[in-house]
Amino acid sequence: MNLKTRSPLHMATTLATALALGACAGDDPVPARDTGAAPARTTIAAGERKHQLLRRAPLEATALHAPAPAPAPYRERYGHFEDNPVRRASENPVSTFSIDVDTGAYANVRRMLNAGHLPPADAVRVEELINYFDYDYPPPAHRQQPFSVTTEAAPAPWNPHRRLLLIGLRGWAPPPDRLPPANLVFLVDVSGSMQSPDKLPLLKSALALLVRELGPRDRVSIVVYAGASGVVLEPTPGDRKAKILAALESLAAGGPTNGAAGIRLAYRLARQAYMENGINRVILATDGDFNVGITDFHSLLALVKRQRGRGIALTTLGFGRGNYNDHLMEQLADHGDGNHAYIDTLAEARKVLLEQRAGTLLTIARDVKIQVEFNPAVVSEYRLVGYVNRRLRREDFNNDKVDAGDIGAGHTVTALYELTPAGAGRPALDPLRYGPRPPAGGRRDELALVRLRYKLPGETRSRLVERVVKTGEVKPRLADASGRLRFAAAVAGFGQLLRGGRYTGDWSWDDALALARAARGPDPEGWRGEFLGLVRTAAALDAALAGR
Repeated sequence: MNLKTRSPLHMATTLATALALGACAGDDPVPARDTGAAPARTTIAAGERKHQLLRRAPLEATALHAPAPAPAPYRERYGHFEDNPVRRASENPVSTFSIDVDTGAYANVRRMLNAGHLPPADAVRVEELINYFDYDYPPPAHRQQPFSVTTEAAPAPWNPHRRLLLIGLRGWAPPPDRLPPANLVFLVDVSGSMQSPDKLPLLKSALALLVRELGPRDRVSIVVYAGASGVVLEPTPGDRKAKILAALESLAAGGPTNGAAGIRLAYRLARQAYMENGINRVILATDGDFNVGITDFHSLLALVKRQRGRGIALTTLGFGRGNYNDHLMEQLADHGDGNHAYIDTLAEARKVLLEQRAGTLLTIARDVKIQVEFNPAVVSEYRLVGYVNRRLRREDFNNDKVDAGDIGAGHTVTALYELTPAGAGRPALDPLRYGPRPPAGGRRDELALVRLRYKLPGETRSRLVERVVKTGEVKPRLADASGRLRFAAAVAGFGQLLRGGRYTGDWSWDDALALARAARGPDPEGWRGEFLGLVRTAAALDAALAGR
């Protein structure tokens, strides 16, 4: 049966079967934040999964400007992308990309797994899964270089002939009571599609958490949009909590969705209450299902890009299922110098809006770009894991007019490269007959040169940071690597398996689970324990789809 036509009863049966498969296997006690799904011992090889990807959940990637499909249980929208290819270092030694601190894909994938189905491949942005977790990188030494840089390398868990290079950043974070005053505009979708409990009701509870943390120097406005848009709350001091919360609680859903009109009005209100040297941000909370007014993808992005140049950032909070427009939400945040999160539970709202409030609201470094030059004498091939829609041209690195990602206070960013050492067996690419040859001599004690460019808020010229990665930093065994690299590798491998396992060979869900469990480390909030449960759930669902 085609999954697009499966009934909710059939999907529930699939989940029950998957959980039953896992329950028969037995495993360690479920950690604090686990989903409750027990593990599956069956190893699912990547080759078998290529066919399963064609049979997954009833979710479709559609163009934003395409006609809305007929009402159906699932019509979610995801931008299509292909994984980064393998590059030969002697031919293309330089890799350039923009950093990304978004985490929305992880929470969205969690929502789908907990609902009983594997996510579509295009919903899985591997870097957002990796960056969901904190890796305890050392803090920066001073505010002028507002983030630290950590590098480490070890054998790749899915291929012993290759290596993983980790590049980690950690942003400077002020004490919570030292945040600048904030001018926040809550832009809330109250259209008819927002009626379900996982949308407007959860949205109101989530924003109420943030309101309770604001003070008298802060300002809050509320704009709503459906068929038309309007101001529910003019700029109001943050200590007038009863008034703000009452305005939030009064919101009700109904009507079509004219998102563009709401965005324009929200920016107008943000400019009205603009704070010099403060935080000026629109927080868009919606399922992203714009169907009235400007619905063209590029027109909406242009609207947001114009406003970021005026000092007003855009954060997007995604809610709900069935008609969720992930592609629009992620791209609006990227072009609005903001970040994107998906709120599937109140616990996630607490994480994004309370525990990470400084990072969500306060930008400490803008247009952060990473460029890695690999040494062909040491590295034969490389592949960037994730960051597909963040790739930049080589010349973009030194061009301060090119937009890139921003780092919020206290944020951590992790990037992984998979490398093939020079002379190692089984390279992915054959050498060119007439192409460049790796140098015979050269700096054999250097693996790569990592360069970073960034701008401090308010500045227009970027600053440069360089770090040489020595070959001596490469651990001989994966077991010798730090817990941060091993856990990041487990998450990266899990994400690649969800996307079909093109580059992970015979590495399995069981391998991801074992690696993550061994590297779990301190887990005070239980997020890593929850991840172990998600791996087990994915394995059980995959086994059920394979008819095992």
